[in-house]
Amino acid sequence: MLNKLRGIKSIHSVITDLTQRGVSDHDANSYEEIVIVALKAERTLEVYGRKTTGPSTLITTFPFTGFSGETGPKLREGDKQIPEGLYRVEALNPNSSYHLSIKLNYPNAFDQQMGKQDGRESLGSDIFIHGKTATIGCIPIGDPAIEELFLIVNRIGITQVKIIIAPCDFRQGLPYPEIDKINWETELYSQIHHALLNLQGE
Repeated sequence: MLNKLRGIKSIHSVITDLTQRGVSDHDANSYEEIVIVALKAERTLEVYGRKTTGPSTLITTFPFTGFSGETGPKLREGDKQIPEGLYRVEALNPNSSYHLSIKLNYPNAFDQQMGKQDGRESLGSDIFIHGKTATIGCIPIGDPAIEELFLIVNRIGITQVKIIIAPCDFRQGLPYPEIDKINWETELYSQIHHALLNLQGE
């Protein structure tokens, strides 16, 4: 039991280690809010810093190191889909099997409402941004990148982090995808599009 307990890391010990190794937090303390944008088609994760007024500042970008599923939101447990929508950080996990991980609040209120509307149950859970390269419905960005992102999120505090997961970058004038399995994709993608434009102060 003692050996097992020695293998359990605290967030404090992880942050201390990252700081001592010189992992960058990109001056997270200078922002009031962090917005993480995951673009599925582009397979890119963007991290923005936001102050009280003005547009957000892009502070770093990480490529996905793995991918599963296709265009469209997550609908049920086991569908291998990366969710699409507006999320918050639920917890930081320093003991992840994927090096470090950041847990999202999927299914959020909108996901649950649409599931009830469709008569769907077992919507799935345990969606993370994490290290390594393997994934089934989560967003992997590799170990060095998750260390940076973990430190940024811890520095500013999980309540000050928003997450946008989009099927593609609607800021580029791309049309909303049509998803055969649902009839509410326009409502979902309008929310995502508005959140992306809001990053630019529009």
